[in-house]
Amino acid sequence: MIGLPKSTEFNKRIPKQSFYENLDVSPTMKKFFIDQIKVVYWRNKIAPTTINLAAGNNVTELQVFEIRLNGNEVDESVLTLIDKNIPYHILFVLSYNGKYKAVIGYKEAARSGSTAFKVNRYYYTEWMAEHDLPLHLEGLDIDSVYENYVRQIAGDTLQDSQSGESLKETVERDNRIRDLKKQITALQAKIRKEKQLNVQMQMSQKIKALKNLLKQISY
Repeated sequence: MIGLPKSTEFNKRIPKQSFYENLDVSPTMKKFFIDQIKVVYWRNKIAPTTINLAAGNNVTELQVFEIRLNGNEVDESVLTLIDKNIPYHILFVLSYNGKYKAVIGYKEAARSGSTAFKVNRYYYTEWMAEHDLPLHLEGLDIDSVYENYVRQIAGDTLQDSQSGESLKETVERDNRIRDLKKQITALQAKIRKEKQLNVQMQMSQKIKALKNLLKQISY
């Protein structure tokens, strides 16, 4: 799938029930799996044992899961549940009605010595033909392959670094940018409702300070 070498092919169907029947999940989560997912395939395994790449320090293997959907949406909590219960990094390829969408989470070990992971956030492409997905196998080790996939899928969302920052630093900066934009939007909404001029001026100064900070950390 997605142009990967035949040596990486796994092509194992995973019963969607396995993600909720043996785990402590809410009725809502179970309904998401039943209503939104048609079938899950483990398509590829990118690892030193399947492809001529060096092992990574942070990413030992990268799995490619195809999730065939019943509609054009899947709740992100479904991906998070799968990600948290698979002890490897995952590139999701969603498929519906002949179109495809690539999704990947910035995934880190939850704590030292643990096999558990936490997903910082997810990045998505638009729906498109499979051959148009911006997915290119690039890098000399599994770490760099994973990081390049994250940047390819995120596109302009993860701005190119001008200071040689790591992917982790780029993601953290992007999260900070998103948080600042939310604060600015919230304050702008409050100003429109505020009737006291002095309070409006205080909030305007706060917005100005946040915008200056946003400009400083945006490349």
